[in-house]
Amino acid sequence: MEFIDRQDCEPLLDWNELTDAIVAGHERPRAVIDDKLLQRRNQSMLTRMAWIDGLGGLVKTAMVYPDNAWRRLPTVNGTAVLYGDDDGIPEAMVDFHMLTKWKTAADSALATKILGPPQASTILIVGAGTVAESMIEAYSATLGCRQFQLWNRTRDRAIRLAARTEERCSVEVVSDLETAVGEADIVCCATMSSSPIIRGEWLSPGTHVELIGSFTPFMREADDEVLRRGTIFVDSRETTLNHIGELKIPLIEGVIGTEDIGGDYYDLSTGNFRRRSGDEITVCKNGGGAHLDLMTASYITSKWRRSSPDN
Repeated sequence: MEFIDRQDCEPLLDWNELTDAIVAGHERPRAVIDDKLLQRRNQSMLTRMAWIDGLGGLVKTAMVYPDNAWRRLPTVNGTAVLYGDDDGIPEAMVDFHMLTKWKTAADSALATKILGPPQASTILIVGAGTVAESMIEAYSATLGCRQFQLWNRTRDRAIRLAARTEERCSVEVVSDLETAVGEADIVCCATMSSSPIIRGEWLSPGTHVELIGSFTPFMREADDEVLRRGTIFVDSRETTLNHIGELKIPLIEGVIGTEDIGGDYYDLSTGNFRRRSGDEITVCKNGGGAHLDLMTASYITSKWRRSSPDN
């Protein structure tokens, strides 16, 4: 079994190639997927599994420790193993942090490319953690954008992130979230918030809202009005609607119904996963299921093997 190291492999990867690989992955037979979530106090253990004919299988386990942020340690750690499609033999252990970074950011970059307003110029990133930094990198590559606004509850963290990215793009740290949301063409929310911080009344017509952070049945980043005003999309119905509070809670409370979901990535081929007008507010929930990890791991492994002098 190969170990695919981040330091050696990441320079080989390309954001646009990966979004194309995700589209191609959804043209294959539908993935067989399942999740298992265990929680202890404010900590989580999330195991995700997927099989896709032609790509093989993947098991990924994430350990989420929010308090690690105060220790200057990654809040999410784990492992990911790719298994052969024909024989089930472990083929590769892919660096967890590299896989998670590229899967998560490419997932939302793809949705934004399709659902975002044409010629979007103002991108607001809400949050200043690892995912926020990845989204700046991914959006720069896939949308060609070099100017961002950044808001975070702890302003100092936003300032540090802006400084880290200043050689690649321009990042303005903002303090007034309501004003920033109202002026943005794209609002990308990547926080660990358990209660809504984006309000629908702030949104301007034509805005695209990308929701990444929530991953448990109790977490939300957007309020009910965001969902009422917007056309809702998801990367996967199977991993979001009954699993993540962002949609599970409003579905249970009757704020929205399943008929309000405009589409997921398996609807790309039918044309249902798309923006329908310039003034339409679009909202996409990134659930990041294991099938997306599998598609990403398959892409990473193929790039790694093609670069190896032994292959």
